[in-house]
Amino acid sequence: MAGVFEVEVDGVEHDHGHGHGHHDEAQQIDLSQLSAEEKWRLEHARMHAKHKGHEAMHAEMVLILIVTLVIAQLLLVQWKQRHPRSYNLVTLFQMWVVPLYFTTKLHWWRFLITWFVFSAVTALVTFRATRKPLDCTTPRLVYKWFLLLYKLSYTTGIVGYSVVMFTLFGINLIFRIKPEDAMDFGVSLLFYGLYYGVLGRDFAEMCADFMASTVGYYSASGMPTKHLSDNICAVCGQPILVDVSEEGIIENTYRLSCNHVFHEFCIRGWCIVGKKQTCPYCKEKVDLKRMFSNPWERPHVMYGQLLDWLRYLVAWQPVIIGVVQGINYILGLE
Repeated sequence: MAGVFEVEVDGVEHDHGHGHGHHDEAQQIDLSQLSAEEKWRLEHARMHAKHKGHEAMHAEMVLILIVTLVIAQLLLVQWKQRHPRSYNLVTLFQMWVVPLYFTTKLHWWRFLITWFVFSAVTALVTFRATRKPLDCTTPRLVYKWFLLLYKLSYTTGIVGYSVVMFTLFGINLIFRIKPEDAMDFGVSLLFYGLYYGVLGRDFAEMCADFMASTVGYYSASGMPTKHLSDNICAVCGQPILVDVSEEGIIENTYRLSCNHVFHEFCIRGWCIVGKKQTCPYCKEKVDLKRMFSNPWERPHVMYGQLLDWLRYLVAWQPVIIGVVQGINYILGLE
């Protein structure tokens, strides 16, 4: 059966047919009689008629978006400066749950599987890190898990970035891989690496603060509650069995410029994963370049800015867009 539509453009019925139709209250067009080009012109005319006079409305929507973005950014900056703890907790929570909502809605099962595995293990580790009294094996377990997650996430991100660059240079064609497939694969890996890298570091920072304060050799403000002996690690509170000058079987011992010594996994977890750049005991600035020779392990300013931008994009951008849509709806612009 042929489809018949009524078309009205600018309040006037237009004849798009070939003389086969008849004039009624409105002009009816039999789509089966039109060529592909004529159908496209008809659809184009209908679109213009539908959106006629919307230019002013679109301008208002763009203005609302810009103003909302500016105000939201100012409020977030003030919140972060005045109440960093609550800001970090709310941002971490949103970083954790916002992607879950969208990926569930879009049925991205691979992400959901990795998200649930990450959440289950991290929830167990975080639970153990927040217990009092703190088990003597917990700090090492926490730092090992988050250090492993750190390395996995950044390896994934580097591989994803490499795939994207190879695709841009056409290297994927050597392996007969379609550009869109290669690009999707690279972008997905890059997102997984950055997302879990940021989320893991935020959870690690929270656990590091709590554990170090519980052990007693660290205090976020003020003096520690315990005196640190020469052979005790201030991060986990356990004895150091390997001398700084010796090569350890499982891990080495690090001495900072302030002469305090730490287990390798503990100080790596504290500085790299927990985002601390001061000695856990005396708070002297740590020379990360001298302590870690591997450049991929040096948290630097540019990387920190990238993580902050990613946090803002994932955690707060959907909220801001939702506010903008709500304003548009109230004003009748949608």
